[in-house]
Amino acid sequence: MTGAFAETAAAPPLPYRVAQRRTDTPDTATIVLEPVGTALPPFTPGQFAMVYAFGVGDIPLSVSGIDGRRLTHTVRAVGAISGALHGVRPGQTVGVRGPFGTGWELSEEAGRDLLVVAGGIGLAPLRPLVRAALAELGRYGRLSVLIGARSPHELLYSDETAHWQAGARVLTTVDHPAPDWMGDVGVVTTLLDRAVFDPSTATAFVCGPEPMIRATADELVHRGVAPDRIRVSLERTMHCGTGHCGHCQLGPLLLCRDGPVVTWTRARPLLLIREL
Repeated sequence: MTGAFAETAAAPPLPYRVAQRRTDTPDTATIVLEPVGTALPPFTPGQFAMVYAFGVGDIPLSVSGIDGRRLTHTVRAVGAISGALHGVRPGQTVGVRGPFGTGWELSEEAGRDLLVVAGGIGLAPLRPLVRAALAELGRYGRLSVLIGARSPHELLYSDETAHWQAGARVLTTVDHPAPDWMGDVGVVTTLLDRAVFDPSTATAFVCGPEPMIRATADELVHRGVAPDRIRVSLERTMHCGTGHCGHCQLGPLLLCRDGPVVTWTRARPLLLIREL
């Protein structure tokens, strides 16, 4: 490793105070962190941080909001470390390293239609991208945001996504509807017919469970979107965040360094190999 990545990887975690916490779903919370003194270098949408629950350990967390020196993370409690971070309260301190990984690279998309497709908690790393696009609507073409979740009570940021409709086509579907659910039911790809985009001038950003990513990307290619204009965020177990441990290896890629955001041109042949 050389350059800025090596410096970031070698740096100790910086203390960040929990400024706000919001419960999103029964097992998911969004925490807003502010630096206690020195702040980390700026993050871009799509990158991630290694976040430490002191005394427990650290895990990679996508940045779900970027506001000046503040960082926002949405964490689902699925293990000891994520459970500890899910349970933090305002005033507590965590450690943060970063930024790590590749971003969505929205700066390259001037004049193009933008299609954002999220499954479950995959909406978290896409949220800063949507916010950035909405802040500069005149710079891009049409913006469509397609959101899928297992059930209505697992939908993230429902109040905020309703406001996105002022500048974007926002469509939502669930796999298992509640009795009072009045929206769409089915996998997220069923929403593509109602999205507004020209496949020849569109760039897609996709994040969610791996089967959903594969199905969405393949369907977009079938509809005429160029594979190198489809960006996906991939997930593998990341232990170090530095490219040393190899846990996040996907063929020739170390996703903490070469990802998590890669083009479908690069990702598809690797995901077809079962052993990877």
